[in-house]
Amino acid sequence: MSDEGVTFSGEDWYAEELGARVFTDCTFGDVDLTEATSSGATFTGCRFSHCRLNASRHTATAFVGCHFLRTNFFDAELDGCKLTGSVFVDCTMRPLKVSGGVWRGVTLRGARLSGLDLSGLQLPEADLAEADLSDTDLRRADLTGATLRGTKLRGTDLRGAKLERADLSSARLEGTRLDLAGAVLLAEAHGAVVEP
Repeated sequence: MSDEGVTFSGEDWYAEELGARVFTDCTFGDVDLTEATSSGATFTGCRFSHCRLNASRHTATAFVGCHFLRTNFFDAELDGCKLTGSVFVDCTMRPLKVSGGVWRGVTLRGARLSGLDLSGLQLPEADLAEADLSDTDLRRADLTGATLRGTKLRGTDLRGAKLERADLSSARLEGTRLDLAGAVLLAEAHGAVVEP
């Protein structure tokens, strides 16, 4: 089933099984998707405003180029989902269960993501400026080229993370856990010359 350019407003989709539905350029306003499920669904260029995805479950679902405004993901699960190019503004993102997936170029500026397990997540070119990632597990995550200006990384585990072209120079790093490669990148970001 496919929907294009449709506006859904004030609808109750509680526990709805979306399956592999396809939504293109659709608008969701104040839609209750609490405990909804999807598997292989695709949302392209969709806008979500004041929606509730609390306790919803999404497997191999794609949210590509979507815009989320004041949308609640409390206790939601994203398993192997693709969020490429999506933007999140004033959204509730925790607690949130994430298992793998590709979030390339996602904008989570100022988002509160503290304490989440985002290990192994693909976040290249993500905008995480001013986001709170304190005590977040980012082991083996791909942060290549990510924007980390003013990002809170206190107690964050970055061991094994890909940090090439990610500017850590203005991130808040108290207690951040790094492996040797990450430590070298951090030192170089602060002007150090690392020699063998």
